[in-house]
Amino acid sequence: MAVKLDIAPLREFAREVAGDATTADWLWQIGVAATSLVLGWYAARVVCRNVKPSPMWKFGAGGFERVAFPLFVAVFLFLEKLILQRFQSVTLLEVLQILIVAWVVIRIAAYVLSHILPQGSFLRASVRVISWIAWIAVALHLVGVLPEVVAALDDIGFSVGKGQRITLWLVLQGLAALALTLTLAAWLARITESRVLAAESVEMSTRVVVAKLIRISAIFLAVLVALPLVGIDITALSIFSGALGVGLGFGLQKIASNYVSGFIVLLDRSLRIGDIITVDNRKGEVMAIESRYTVIKGSDGIESIIPNEKLITESVNHHTYTNTKVSVVVGVTIGYETDLERACDLLLQAAKSRTRVIADPPATARVKLFRDQGIDLELTVWISDPALGEGDLKSELFMAIHRSFRDAGIEIPYPRRDVRLLATAETNEKPVKS
Repeated sequence: MAVKLDIAPLREFAREVAGDATTADWLWQIGVAATSLVLGWYAARVVCRNVKPSPMWKFGAGGFERVAFPLFVAVFLFLEKLILQRFQSVTLLEVLQILIVAWVVIRIAAYVLSHILPQGSFLRASVRVISWIAWIAVALHLVGVLPEVVAALDDIGFSVGKGQRITLWLVLQGLAALALTLTLAAWLARITESRVLAAESVEMSTRVVVAKLIRISAIFLAVLVALPLVGIDITALSIFSGALGVGLGFGLQKIASNYVSGFIVLLDRSLRIGDIITVDNRKGEVMAIESRYTVIKGSDGIESIIPNEKLITESVNHHTYTNTKVSVVVGVTIGYETDLERACDLLLQAAKSRTRVIADPPATARVKLFRDQGIDLELTVWISDPALGEGDLKSELFMAIHRSFRDAGIEIPYPRRDVRLLATAETNEKPVKS
């Protein structure tokens, strides 16, 4: 297919360069372009300095001035071009306007994608792809071949069924529409989630449920909007839903069960962010309740990923269900000749010297057991910050108990063995006891 080039923008620009435009025309256009840059920079600086949006309504990542500067330049250039074109040709300004619009699109895309995608290679690759597409489209438009390229892409395709033709241009349109709608949906969902999660008057589990429902609904609506844009009938999804139902019946029931269990946990408020629980022989703080799993961080810093189904079908020890006060128990053994009341008083004094130990409920010291090597005592204290762990507190209590027992002359017994040497006929020695 012969491609007819329409290079009107470049031809007009070249004609003005060749002499159709006067020096005054060029100076006016250059002056307008420079004025737009200065006014755009100043307006972006003033707006970003004086307007400080709340963190809960954050629309992107990084400083908004990177977007505001080219955006204000495009606005001022458009307004000034409207006025100047009444008196002379503005071909240079038209070319600059196209370039600045592409610049604005790239900056907005980077600003939005950085807010919804994690920092990494995928984000950088996405921004790079958008930049290439924008500049290639600008180049094709400037040389006047963009309609011809679109027509060429529309000629490449194949027919499906009765009168349905799938072309390369249709596929690219579908991918672009799906990417755009999903991006907008994820962006709006992220903004709304931030606002919902910042509502301290609502319980955290409820906020998490609402945030997840918003994200799922936004993605679902984005797909429903994108498919008709490219001519795909939504009723065709009934085949996919049937296949999905068969898949759930055969192999995906565990995954579906974990997702449903996650919403049940959040809705019935049996678990909340920050709770201390023990499940599957793992004790720790609930750090996150996701759709499929729950993250529990132990006092050793290890984070365990527990499938949500376990939280529904298995027993869970909840240490902070009704209140955050939990007990910490330490034990110590003393000799039989020790004054028990004195030893218990020293245990209570050691407990009172620790700042993490609370006064209500009060600490208790009791006799637990009489054993061969001594008497077991037990000290029970209460804390209100179980998320900090028990290891450091137990260490501090043991050191305080050892120090107070040593000063009071109380012995902490340790296992001993008596060895007897018996006299035999060969040695004729008397028994020796040591």
